[in-house]
Amino acid sequence: MVYCSGFFALLLIFLEWIRPGLPSPLRPICDMRVLNHFIEEARDAEAAMRFCKEECSVAVPLTVPLTSVDFAVWEKKNIEEQAQEVQAGLWLLNMAISSLSASITSSALHSHIDATIRNIASLKQVLRSLSIQDYVPTGGGTEETWRVSSASELFQVHINFLRGKVYLVLRNAPVCQQQIT
Repeated sequence: MVYCSGFFALLLIFLEWIRPGLPSPLRPICDMRVLNHFIEEARDAEAAMRFCKEECSVAVPLTVPLTSVDFAVWEKKNIEEQAQEVQAGLWLLNMAISSLSASITSSALHSHIDATIRNIASLKQVLRSLSIQDYVPTGGGTEETWRVSSASELFQVHINFLRGKVYLVLRNAPVCQQQIT
């Protein structure tokens, strides 16, 4: 009986130590090299798609976020509005790239598409680490969008979105500003 209760106590100590079911809070990821990695992979995908003509055309134009930034308007938005715009854009890009995936048959191109989808998921995790909430689409979306008709255009938008709005949100995230000072 003593052996059993000692084992039980040891088990409780171990379970308390690892705390199953209670995830540890994410540490903020403020290192811009992470974003640069995603940008480089997006460039690689865009380069691969650039030489693909017929196989990479899309039957129906894909909706993507606008990548241009009007700094006067952007600066007037609070960080939550900026973050929401980035999350909405990542959602649109993920939907467009997933749609493209369904129409591409080349396994080499699929590897770039799959990597891009994984990178968007990782980028969303980075944003969560900065306490930026996920985007939940609503019926009355206010995102500014446009349409692309080729894989190359889609990946060019992806690169520009990462280099523009995503960069601005990550650079100006309050938790990252606190670490700098």
